[in-house]
Amino acid sequence: MKILRYLDAAGQIHFGEQRAANVVKRFEGDPYSGLIPTDELAQVKKILTPLIPTAILCIGLNYKKHAAETNARIPEVPILFMKSQSAAQNPGDPIEIPTRLASHEVDYECELAVVIGRTCKNVPREHAFDYVLGYTCANDVSARDWQKKFGGSQWCRGKGFDTFAPLGPVLVTPDEISNPNSLTIRTLLNGEVVQDCNTEDMIFDVPALIEFLSGSTTLAPGTVILTGTPHGVGMAAKPPRWLKPGDEVVVEIEKIGRLVNPVVLEV
Repeated sequence: MKILRYLDAAGQIHFGEQRAANVVKRFEGDPYSGLIPTDELAQVKKILTPLIPTAILCIGLNYKKHAAETNARIPEVPILFMKSQSAAQNPGDPIEIPTRLASHEVDYECELAVVIGRTCKNVPREHAFDYVLGYTCANDVSARDWQKKFGGSQWCRGKGFDTFAPLGPVLVTPDEISNPNSLTIRTLLNGEVVQDCNTEDMIFDVPALIEFLSGSTTLAPGTVILTGTPHGVGMAAKPPRWLKPGDEVVVEIEKIGRLVNPVVLEV
């Protein structure tokens, strides 16, 4: 099932099952306590992030070809960093290039996002999928100058600016994605394909990430896990290809859909 979180014409937030462009079958309730179908077909005024994240946990260097293009050693354990909740951005709303803490090296990163649906801790990989609410598209927008030069040797500053985690457009339930590590994933920048890979290239697959992230750590419902980006990032292009105002970034993932965001300057 493809679950949409949306604003209706009256400005009310609802969940619905996507039926057609801008048309959903409305639900009562929420994805955590349970969605109750109604017979109402509703018009979507605006698509929102599929959820409000309780946490955004991100994995770096999790694709073999991406590690190779950045001349990085394959990690022995997953590399974890975090984004602030305010980094989440709706489909269709802009990625803002920071101007107060100015960045001149803002990059795109298409990623598969995994959403945790139940409180969990110390989950063995063989039970990892029992705790998955669904999957969505994500863009791990990254200010590389703050990540590499000004961030004090950690990535949270360069990765955590407002609007730096677009999510959506839908949350796809696990019954439609039996194997999240066999999905085509792409980024298009102004219509040009710049990243094109398959999630099978991950170094640590989805069950391994859930096992690792829940180790000695409680994951709450609504935790969003960004599972890493494939090769083709702007930083690795020759010359580097940074986002600029007027650009449009599209993340496409097989069986999920297209996450589209324009790029503007922060005002």
